[in-house]
Amino acid sequence: MSVFVEIDHVDRVFALADGGQYVALKNIDLKIQKGEFVSLVGHSGCGKSTLLNILSGLDRPSTGGVILEGREVKGPGPDRMVVFQNYSLLPWLTVRENISLAVDEVLGTTPESERKEIIEQHINMVGLRHAADKLPGQISGGMKQRVAIARALAIRPKLLLLDEPFGALDALTRGGLQEQLMRICEESQVTCVMVTHDVDEALLLSDRVVLLTNGPEAHIGQIVDVPFPRPRHRMEVVNHPNYYGLRGEIVYFLNQQKRAKKRKAEPVVAVARNGLEKVNLDLGFIPLTDCAPMVIAKEKGFFERHGLTDVTLSREPSWKAIAEGVTSKRLDGAVMLAGLPIGLTLGMGNHSPLPMVSSIVLSRNGNAITFSKRLYDEGVRNLADFKGVIARSSDKVPTLGMVHPASMHNLMLRYWLASGDIDPDRDVSLTMIPPAQMVSNLKAGNIDGYCVGEPWNSRAIHEDLGFIMATDLDLWQGHVEKVLGVREDWANQYPQTHLSLIKALLEACEFCDDRRNREEVLEILCRPEYVGSDPIYTRPGLIDPYEFGGGMESKQLLRFNQFYVDHTNCPNRSESLWIMTQLARWGITAFPKNWIEVLERINRLDLYWEATRQLGLPQIEPNRHPFALFDGVTFDPDEPMEYLNSLPIRREVQIQEISLDSLVTA
Repeated sequence: MSVFVEIDHVDRVFALADGGQYVALKNIDLKIQKGEFVSLVGHSGCGKSTLLNILSGLDRPSTGGVILEGREVKGPGPDRMVVFQNYSLLPWLTVRENISLAVDEVLGTTPESERKEIIEQHINMVGLRHAADKLPGQISGGMKQRVAIARALAIRPKLLLLDEPFGALDALTRGGLQEQLMRICEESQVTCVMVTHDVDEALLLSDRVVLLTNGPEAHIGQIVDVPFPRPRHRMEVVNHPNYYGLRGEIVYFLNQQKRAKKRKAEPVVAVARNGLEKVNLDLGFIPLTDCAPMVIAKEKGFFERHGLTDVTLSREPSWKAIAEGVTSKRLDGAVMLAGLPIGLTLGMGNHSPLPMVSSIVLSRNGNAITFSKRLYDEGVRNLADFKGVIARSSDKVPTLGMVHPASMHNLMLRYWLASGDIDPDRDVSLTMIPPAQMVSNLKAGNIDGYCVGEPWNSRAIHEDLGFIMATDLDLWQGHVEKVLGVREDWANQYPQTHLSLIKALLEACEFCDDRRNREEVLEILCRPEYVGSDPIYTRPGLIDPYEFGGGMESKQLLRFNQFYVDHTNCPNRSESLWIMTQLARWGITAFPKNWIEVLERINRLDLYWEATRQLGLPQIEPNRHPFALFDGVTFDPDEPMEYLNSLPIRREVQIQEISLDSLVTA
């Protein structure tokens, strides 16, 4: 589909009485397709209505502009119609006359008989034939809003703009009108932009939900794609397996903004105590089994032992939220995917590079590749079988889930597929899904498999939805999985706090890998505030033999979740360099020409060694030597480009120097 409406880097600045300025909107950049329904959601004062006024032409941007079908919007026009919350009907005109007023004004050159037909058609469309000759004062609020919608659609606008159209209505009337608007929009193929505070309304009606940050300088914080098929029915939408995940993501964003507003009103001051620059920390984690070290450090008092007396753990809905939390300084640090500090430092996703520090590995292994029962029934037992299914089903490309582009899940899944001569960008479709939503998407048939951490593989086996194709132990035993990630400027600002954080997590990792403690670790992880999972499908791999499904025997995998043994916690620059080659291989980031400098900035071994020295632990760095994954292809850390160029399936590799010292990160 072609771009229908383009909001091109719009700012809106208002002059204040004291000569100052208020920046309401900052750098709003959005493209809307023809026939698309987009909702604008955000807290009061975030500029939603201001943006709607700019789209309508009732207001002009201070910089940037709006393009509608290739022409700049410079003022109001009949190609755009606004439906306001307060109806805006003329009280002395009947329902029919209110609609006629708009039609006669805009379509005045159209024959009278045709205009009358349009008016009557739209009265019928909104179900107001019985009230056509009544005045606004004689009809209900819901009926008035139907008149406003009919009036707007009757002039056949190219763009329908809705400003909280149902906000003043009772729940029953609102629900009926939402269904009616949805039907009308689908029949008319009209393009809509709606301002709303109602998350459920946005999910029901929209193709995309645009989430705006708080003002001043409000900008687009996140865009949520709504995948529900059309035509939509309320109960089908609510019962869709993605519904509550998407709803939770939007509510989480709004709660973040609420917290951010509160922090601005009452700035959080670093509390110095116990010889540390800061003892009040907010640390993020994702509900996965391998968040255990962070959770155990909190619950078993390791943070307090090292002077961190006020640590709050924030359960985040996705890795995207983790990245946002640390980069925006909402979080002091987080349990991160091993590739996330690298990706952020290299500027993945067209963002500016942001130097990150990763001075301790928190876990190794812990992932698996799960395929659907349908693929098992089609005879898939290995990669060659899967390639055969792809060849036989040229009309349907299999879809596989992964959790984040910089995750080992994505990189290992791609590596595994490519080893079987399957191009992960052409022969299959890879889609990003938060870990906790994997099972519901597999059950709904939205995906054919996924690579994720536990307990989300074991839950699929427990519910007889799929089977395990491979675990990390089959692909690359002992690979780095989760790390502690903090901003480099944070580490520089709070060096003693950072060191205490590393020491506390080191001791927690040792606790987690003592199998005598695993039952207690399991009980704590399964609490609602942490992973919140059923112990039945959380035990495999962590304590019990690992279940593979598909009639395969379970196996005791002692290193499936590895937290401390075999020098788990020491950052390995060779592993990080391999991650860089894979990010470049698939076009996720460029490969840094100054990769040695980048590695040393991210993997601060000096901090790790200082922590181990203070704890009286061995200070051993993993051997720096070539290694190979399951396919026997050797990676030589001295020749990363030679390795990259030797890979038969890859994208065009970009090489550039990352100038970290020129970045302002404070």
